[in-house]
Amino acid sequence: MRLATFAALAAALTLALAKAIAWWLSGSVSLLAGLTDSLLDGAASLLNLLAVHYALRPADEDHRYGHGKAEALAGLGQALFIGASAILVGSHAIDRLFNPKPLGAPALGIAVMLLSLAVTMALLLFQSHVVKVTGSTAIRADSLHYRSDLLLNGSILLALLLASYGWAQMDAIFGIGIALYIFWSAISIAREAATVLMDQELDPQISAQMHDLACAVPGVRGVHDLRTRLSGTQWFVQLHVELPGELSLQDAHCLCEQVEAAIRSEFPRAEVLVHADPCSVVSPPGTAQAPD
Repeated sequence: MRLATFAALAAALTLALAKAIAWWLSGSVSLLAGLTDSLLDGAASLLNLLAVHYALRPADEDHRYGHGKAEALAGLGQALFIGASAILVGSHAIDRLFNPKPLGAPALGIAVMLLSLAVTMALLLFQSHVVKVTGSTAIRADSLHYRSDLLLNGSILLALLLASYGWAQMDAIFGIGIALYIFWSAISIAREAATVLMDQELDPQISAQMHDLACAVPGVRGVHDLRTRLSGTQWFVQLHVELPGELSLQDAHCLCEQVEAAIRSEFPRAEVLVHADPCSVVSPPGTAQAPD
């Protein structure tokens, strides 16, 4: 995860420098959109780097559930950066639409955008691998807006090609379209970060699978009140298992540990808290009962 954040920051700064040179020489509003986006990508990736470093710290006395939600806070920060860039680019593109100017050095701009596409694609492949391995919210958010960058860079390339053939206003039109897409990406990132901060349940299919795993443990008569939430890369799971009332405390404890082990064997990122209830306690309506 740390390596992924360093790679994203290096890619953003490299592309920002290249786009700054190309925009200075060409005056393209589409390239300005790309430059603004890369600068904000760099700021967001720096924020991401700091957040991931903090999120990976182990739980301590002040944060018994760890520091994973720092990733979601970084996601909100990224959404703010990206939304601001969309507004800036959109306003500049609208001005250029009504006051078109010829582009200079289009060949340099096209070369820079080809470089941007190659670097962004390489970064996305690496981030995709990291998300698959860790499930990181922050890296997923970073990957989402770099995925939008791939479309953005492709659009800028097309706008420069059209402008070089005399379609000067297409540069501004593409700039407006890109700004709208960037703003939508910001909303998507903010929504995903909010689900973590608001302790939204994991996918219902995952919860159902955990329920079945617990019920499959021999001796467990039923399961209810299964709750889940996500914090960074960590899943927190709580559930009540129904056990025969005549069991000793030691036997009940052993069954609870077996339930925890069964869930963690399928979901290693889950931290499982199991509460034992005697079957004599009335279960909530609709509680599934495990076979004896």
